[in-house]
Amino acid sequence: MQECVAHGAALQRWEAHTLAGTRWRLLVRKYDATRRGSSYGRGMNTLRHCALAAIVALVTGCAGLPAAKETAAMFSQPRATEHRGQDDLLTGGLGLAGLQSMLPPGFADAAHPTPAELRKRALWGNWRGIADLSPGGGYGSVYGSVAAVPGREFSAFARLAGAAQPHRVLVQLPDAFDAGKRCVVVAASSGSRGIYGAIAVAGAWGLPRGCAVAYTDKGAGTDYFDLDAGQGVAADGTLASADAALAFVPQPASGSGVAFKHAHSQDNPEADWGRHVKQAAQFALATLDAQLPQQAPFTFENTRVIAVGISNGGGAVLRAAEDGAPWLDAVVAGEPNVLAEGAGARSLYDYTTEAALLMPCALPQLGIPAIPGLDAKCAALAARGVLSGATADALQKDALAKLHAAGWSDAALRAGAISVGFDLWRAVAVGYASAYGRYPHDAHPCGYRYAALGADLQPRAVTDAERAAWLADGSGIPPGAGVGIIDPQSPADLGLSGLQCLRALWTGDGADAQRVRKGIAATRASAPRDGLPVVVVHGTDDGLVPQAFSSAPYVAMARAAGRDVRYWQVRNAQHFDGFLVLPHMAAAYLPLLPYVYEALDRVDAHLDGKGALPADAVVATVPRMGKPLAAEHLAMPR
Repeated sequence: MQECVAHGAALQRWEAHTLAGTRWRLLVRKYDATRRGSSYGRGMNTLRHCALAAIVALVTGCAGLPAAKETAAMFSQPRATEHRGQDDLLTGGLGLAGLQSMLPPGFADAAHPTPAELRKRALWGNWRGIADLSPGGGYGSVYGSVAAVPGREFSAFARLAGAAQPHRVLVQLPDAFDAGKRCVVVAASSGSRGIYGAIAVAGAWGLPRGCAVAYTDKGAGTDYFDLDAGQGVAADGTLASADAALAFVPQPASGSGVAFKHAHSQDNPEADWGRHVKQAAQFALATLDAQLPQQAPFTFENTRVIAVGISNGGGAVLRAAEDGAPWLDAVVAGEPNVLAEGAGARSLYDYTTEAALLMPCALPQLGIPAIPGLDAKCAALAARGVLSGATADALQKDALAKLHAAGWSDAALRAGAISVGFDLWRAVAVGYASAYGRYPHDAHPCGYRYAALGADLQPRAVTDAERAAWLADGSGIPPGAGVGIIDPQSPADLGLSGLQCLRALWTGDGADAQRVRKGIAATRASAPRDGLPVVVVHGTDDGLVPQAFSSAPYVAMARAAGRDVRYWQVRNAQHFDGFLVLPHMAAAYLPLLPYVYEALDRVDAHLDGKGALPADAVVATVPRMGKPLAAEHLAMPR
């Protein structure tokens, strides 16, 4: 710290931190900043890193002061890395060809990968999980770019007031940062993904435009904890014991199997997703202050901040939009998992547990092949009083009728078939039940737990190689990356008792049901700040987060409150661009990411005074039917 003290005068450019506003005091009016030269010479490195450390120390040092619910951001010591030459911010040096490779980037030592190896593999996995990178899919030619972006990354753990566990924040600062525009794109990972879970959404748009990009894993992520080995994931992605500074240490940190943060933090992170997004933006401003002292201070008043996310990340940025303080300049939410008041609105947990029970039996009535053992499962549901009918066909029709009555469209059901095939409905329901109810890893209300599974589907020890790769290979919600779900019932039960138990946590009146529903109620969204530009983009065929249950009620609620929210409904678009690598999916569906990028272009131009906000649109796309994607297929709104 002696070098930091010697450079302490650099910190005098910042005024006192205000807890009430949770931001640096106003110094410059928004967008009045003039362009100044920037330096990346080695002579500035000590000053910049010490300045960032001192900012963090100042912020965390305020933690003991009285504060409102929205308190100052609290960050761990930042970690800085450089990415140039054979490496870069956007793809880790992989480029389009490397991202398209079916084989992930390897580790020199499978049991002890380096932080750089983990980062590259995490980028590979998150790009492929979010974007359609297949030849003919159009990425890099019709829309989007994976051109190398050199720069630096700064990462830390952040903690909300009252939270038991931290969340990861990361800022990517391109060498070509546009000091004249002074822009930050802030994003939350989709699903339960790790810190790079929005790289294909926010990074792909913001970095080539000279913006800093800030990310949060919003209290979820791939920082799994091996209860048997007593090991979790450190800041750099490597493994460490429970007494080290880890991204997640469950309580209790003992037992058998695997725990993960989204389900087992006992924080119900979804209730605070908007605050996670704001903390990531605060970390970005502090980072810019420290790394670009000639352009400092960077404040919410003189720096453009655009929030973007898809799926759970889309819901997170809409929650951030509720904040009455004018720190956000615009929001673009794609296929958002958002719960609003209004006609048709349903929680993710409600329709997920419904789909897990009924959708497999309903799909054959839409011409979709039955899963193995379906007749026995539907008959068992009839014996339990869930379905009615004397024949297999009658049971299928009853399941379909029940889903139609609950608001499911045939388009959503067809697209939802892939979630049946991947057992995604059960995976979401099991994990989210723990999260909403704030249950520890050893107290799931329906008896589920997580562990590595052998070929006989019995729990086994996690291998060193599996554990070491969790940060890069995990999705944030098992099964996957060597971790499976353990059903407390025998295989003869067909998994139905557990699914009924999960459903009863929504429909029942017991203590566990009340506990879970209380957690869900805490995630309900309200209208965005008055005057904030908001664009919502959603596929009409979304089968995981149907727009009828999510974005449509949200837009109606916001407009009823007098907010000017724009809404693009994209025909022939479903939830997972990453699944368009499958030929039958690519033939029927269009990617959603091009519309998210276009919406970002439109709001950015609007903020520049170069155009109006986009009008509402129902986009009449044209399915590819096996042809390479072209602009005419997208039919982009004009």
